[in-house]
Amino acid sequence: MSTPPAAPSAPAWPHCAHGADPATDPVGCRGIHVPGRTACLAHLADTDRDAYLAGLTPGADIDHRGTPFTRDLLNRLLTALHDPTTQLPHLGTAGFDRAQFTGDAEFGRARFSGTAWFEGAQFSGHALFEGAQFSGHALFGGAQFTDTALFGGARFTGNALFGGARFTDVAGFSGARFTGAAGFDRAQFTGAAGFDRAQFTDTAWFDRAQFTDTAWFDRAQFTDTAGFSGAQFSGTAGFSGAQFTGTAGFSGAQFTDTAGFGRARFTDTAWFSGARFSDTAWFSGAQFTGTAWFSGAQFTGTAWFDGAQFTGTAWFDGAQFTDTAWFDGAQFTDTAWFDGAQFLTASWWGPVVCAGVLDLSGAVFGAPVTLEIAAREVRCVRTRWESTATARIRYASVDLGYAVPTAPVAVTAHPAPFTTPSGRAVDETLLAGPAMVRVASVQGVDAALLVLTDTDLTDCLFSGAFHLDQIRLEGRTLFAPPPTGWHRRGLRPLRWTRRRALAEEHHWRAQTAGQPAPAAGQAPSPRRWRTGAHHPDPARTPDPDDVAALYRQLRKAFEDGKNEPGAADFYYGECEMRRHDHTGTPMTERGLLWAYWLLSGYGLRATRALGWLAAAMLATIVLLMGFGLPESSPRQEATGTVPSGGGKVTFTIDKQDPKNPARNRFTSQRFEKALNITLNSVVFRSSGQDLTTTGTYIEMTSRLLEPALLALAVLAVRGRIKR
Repeated sequence: MSTPPAAPSAPAWPHCAHGADPATDPVGCRGIHVPGRTACLAHLADTDRDAYLAGLTPGADIDHRGTPFTRDLLNRLLTALHDPTTQLPHLGTAGFDRAQFTGDAEFGRARFSGTAWFEGAQFSGHALFEGAQFSGHALFGGAQFTDTALFGGARFTGNALFGGARFTDVAGFSGARFTGAAGFDRAQFTGAAGFDRAQFTDTAWFDRAQFTDTAWFDRAQFTDTAGFSGAQFSGTAGFSGAQFTGTAGFSGAQFTDTAGFGRARFTDTAWFSGARFSDTAWFSGAQFTGTAWFSGAQFTGTAWFDGAQFTGTAWFDGAQFTDTAWFDGAQFTDTAWFDGAQFLTASWWGPVVCAGVLDLSGAVFGAPVTLEIAAREVRCVRTRWESTATARIRYASVDLGYAVPTAPVAVTAHPAPFTTPSGRAVDETLLAGPAMVRVASVQGVDAALLVLTDTDLTDCLFSGAFHLDQIRLEGRTLFAPPPTGWHRRGLRPLRWTRRRALAEEHHWRAQTAGQPAPAAGQAPSPRRWRTGAHHPDPARTPDPDDVAALYRQLRKAFEDGKNEPGAADFYYGECEMRRHDHTGTPMTERGLLWAYWLLSGYGLRATRALGWLAAAMLATIVLLMGFGLPESSPRQEATGTVPSGGGKVTFTIDKQDPKNPARNRFTSQRFEKALNITLNSVVFRSSGQDLTTTGTYIEMTSRLLEPALLALAVLAVRGRIKR
């Protein structure tokens, strides 16, 4: 059983009630009584109507709420209000609430000195307000415009409220000026809506407005807040060249067709959080001076941000780019947040210039992509690459901690300034200094899929990376050296061996030495170990056992890459960490490592081994001259017995033991002989010289120690030149 429609309610004012029928329309005509009469203007007797119109003067207040107007009746009313000076209608306070305009309603260039009430009015024909001037408030809330509504060039000095109004056909506000608040919230524009070149000096509200056809706001000027939150644009939305001096709110807005914001200027905050762009979104050359919020925005079609400039913080966190996202030539003066953003089909991203932090943490790249970024810092923490990716970076410190590559990912330092796909050079004046790329961390990354080319790994953290022995380090790769210059440990001077060292070793040595961290903003001194982010907390600083494992894996990576000299430094670092590891390395092994380090720098320092060899040879020479060489060559004596019968003779040969001379042991002749013996010992050959008993032992020791030192020196040289 259907519910019968509710009976129409009577208006709050005394109404005409013409044509009332108790059965069908008990209210009848809702037009307000003409003053001193019992009928509305439309149903007055001709003589009464003529008398009323004749009594009107320009600027008079009129009240014709609910009155039905034909075109002729409205023209007669406006003619009665003509100002003889301007020959234009001049109305004071005008009450047309719920009035019905059957034909064209021609208010063009009319002047409303007081409030203009058109709330709930119905315009069946053209509504022509072009060039009209509203000195007071203009209230069109809930009005219905069935045909064309033209307000082009109109001036609204007071508030212009069109909340909930319905425009079935074209709504033209081109060049209109709104000095007071402009309220179009929940308005419905079924036809084209033209607000191009309109000027909104005060707040402009279009929240939850519906634009079924084209909405033109090209070159419109919004001096104060422009609210389009929740607005629906089913047709093209044109905001090209628009200027938003105040806050621009498009949060939750839906753009079914093309959204054009090319060259638009947003001086204050621009809110596009949660906005949906189903077709192409044009922000080419747009300027965002304040914060730009695109958090959670969805771009189903192509998103054009080429040449856009973001002076304030840019938030694209959680945004979804289903199609290509063009950011070539975009510039970010402050931080650009793309954390959690999804780039599902983008094959090219950039080149982008960011003077602050470009955060891609948690972002997802679903297709093979090439990224070109010039920034001060790039964060790719937990970034996910579903396919191959190449990141060409300039100037930046790159954090790849816990990134998730499922295919090879290459991070490369780009040597030359970027150019756009059209060949135009990208402006990088926001950045200064060397364009070297620094990698801050690869912790938690599957390094087997990572390629780093021409990168600075001075402060890079490797702890926690998987398959670190399979990482590929190409080109010119820099690591942090130990501190430079001479240092003191107690009374003993020392100097650190020049080599490549990992940041984890720097952090451990700085922590164990009690070294203070540099002041904020101060560059670390090359004469000190570099401190870590958690300095001096020992619980969050890797210990020697952990660092040794990192050195071991990186050594294998260098060896697999046929870079033996580079691998040698990591072998040195591994042995250093094992030598200092008091938990995982036994004391005996640490003692052997200590001797190995002392004699030859773990078989990697030829000068140290040669120095010890020279010292050993000198000591051997001195000892042989002092104790090993006899005073003279021993003489042989033969003694025998001759039988009286002249029989057989038997000889006994006795050799005297060599003796040290009592004096003159250190002569040039003895030095030459000792040197000959020592040199022969180095190459494992016996000298063939007669030596004292002490000299024999000295030679034996020399033949054992000195060839070993020579072998260590040869091994060190081979490690530096082998490929």
